[in-house]
Amino acid sequence: MSDRTFVDTNILIYAHDADAKSKHEVAKSVLGELWSQRMGVLSMQVLEEFYVNVTRKIASPLPKDVARMVVNSYAIWCIEITPAEISSAFRIEDESRIGFWDALIIASAAKCGASRILSEDLNAGQQIAGVRIENPFGR
Repeated sequence: MSDRTFVDTNILIYAHDADAKSKHEVAKSVLGELWSQRMGVLSMQVLEEFYVNVTRKIASPLPKDVARMVVNSYAIWCIEITPAEISSAFRIEDESRIGFWDALIIASAAKCGASRILSEDLNAGQQIAGVRIENPFGR
């Protein structure tokens, strides 16, 4: 394992959703640290979910060109997902009794050797497939 940190979609959304108030500030700070340390990673799944949510589902949607610029800037953090990660996600889904999409996030983080996943949706403190789940908002 490394000090790499996998970023779940909700963290990226909060960083670009000014209406999220304190979560916006925390997410921006966390992502800023990961940029400066060059330790952030994510997957295409995260970028796809981010784009749909920030252009359609948040209170003050981002213009598509702005959201696309964010996606393009985070593309350098992106790891490739292959059928091997999908198979791993199936195993994680069954063993950990979590949803497939969450299992795929964990499989992606494990693939790149991340030591932790920052997520508000997964159970903080849990360790799955050798990756620790952390909620940067302290819940």
